[in-house]
Amino acid sequence: MLTELRIVLSMALFRLIAGSIEITAALLMLKFGSVHTAMKINAVLGMIGPTILIIVSTLGLIGLSQQLPLYKMILVGLGVLLIFAGTR
Repeated sequence: MLTELRIVLSMALFRLIAGSIEITAALLMLKFGSVHTAMKINAVLGMIGPTILIIVSTLGLIGLSQQLPLYKMILVGLGVLLIFAGTR
């Protein structure tokens, strides 16, 4: 149970960090007031978002590894890959 709580806390922490980065980026866009600069900031966010998704999904799969059969874990992993494929 302690391990599961640590995984959930880690997942939540990564999401809080990602949200803080998003809010900071939005404030920076407003501060600079330039479309050119806003696009640069947005490009960085475009790299951070998928990275956080992969990290959080991996942590979730690690947490579920004791509870789910292998084929269901593979299906969840394929679902994450399909999300990336669908957004390209």
